[in-house]
Amino acid sequence: MSELPRRMKVLQAIVEDYVSSREPVGSKALVDRHDLGVSSATVRNDMAALEEEGLIAAPHTSAGRIPTDKGYRLFVDRISDVRPLSAAEKRAVQMLLDATDDINDMMAHSVRLLAQLTQQVAILQYPHLDSATVRHLEMVSLGHGRVLVVLILSSGKVDQRTVAIEEPFTETDLDVVKQTFLGHLQGVGPAHASAAMEVAIELIPPTEQHLAGSLREALEALFATGREDRIILAGTANLARTPGDFPYSIGPILEALEEQVVLLKLLTEMDQDLNGLSVRIGTENSGSLAETSVIAAGYGPGQISKLGVVGPTRMDYPGTMAAVRAVARYLSRILAQ
Repeated sequence: MSELPRRMKVLQAIVEDYVSSREPVGSKALVDRHDLGVSSATVRNDMAALEEEGLIAAPHTSAGRIPTDKGYRLFVDRISDVRPLSAAEKRAVQMLLDATDDINDMMAHSVRLLAQLTQQVAILQYPHLDSATVRHLEMVSLGHGRVLVVLILSSGKVDQRTVAIEEPFTETDLDVVKQTFLGHLQGVGPAHASAAMEVAIELIPPTEQHLAGSLREALEALFATGREDRIILAGTANLARTPGDFPYSIGPILEALEEQVVLLKLLTEMDQDLNGLSVRIGTENSGSLAETSVIAAGYGPGQISKLGVVGPTRMDYPGTMAAVRAVARYLSRILAQ
């Protein structure tokens, strides 16, 4: 066995043992637990070389070693194939995401499932639905001058808003407005909805113009909501499971997770590799997230939106990468239907 591949096997063994035990790893433990085919003395020499290259380090006065951010990076870069999920994990993904046609529920299910699979904080950037079109529109009188406006998109997304109408109107007035708007909006995407409503409102009789104007404002707000960038999270309690992973405080990390602008910027900057994944480790992240690793994958139309996990650098990278990619791919297939 050549020297370089053996050192990589030693590094891989150190990463795997440290991720599993959170205890610094010594040469004797490596020889006992892994089929390295060499003596403890040779492994110590390899560990000394790895330490000199900045790939492992000794915490405090411990005789063992732990991976550095640079060591984790080399380990991750050498993962050539992302292993598939187990049959049980695949069934769990399919059952949970097939359980609803409502996109809001689907997003919530996805982020909770990813947190459960990885035992990390799961983050999901809401999909851009400009490619979706209007499937249906409902306007229901609730009495006392209030109307419930329900917008249903081809993606399955359902949004609603209640509108207060100052001037009196009849059920017939409401039906005229609804049918006129629906006739011009059906099959139209959010980006072109405003222009379609501009045309529709010109065809509505003067007696229903006030009603139409109020309902148009509600529809504009619903379309705008669908185009906003936003993040949903699950599993933040997982950060506190092993407080030793964060030598200082998880407070700043939790604050960073609450800052949607920070997370959106991070996800936008992450480029996918050949496995369809992005991995940022430790100091590759800025600010309060410099003690964490972030694994993300694109999903949905054009793979623009991302979902992923945030956790300590001491992370099961192969397993986490597999879970992130699997949920992203399954979510993409559902959204494409």
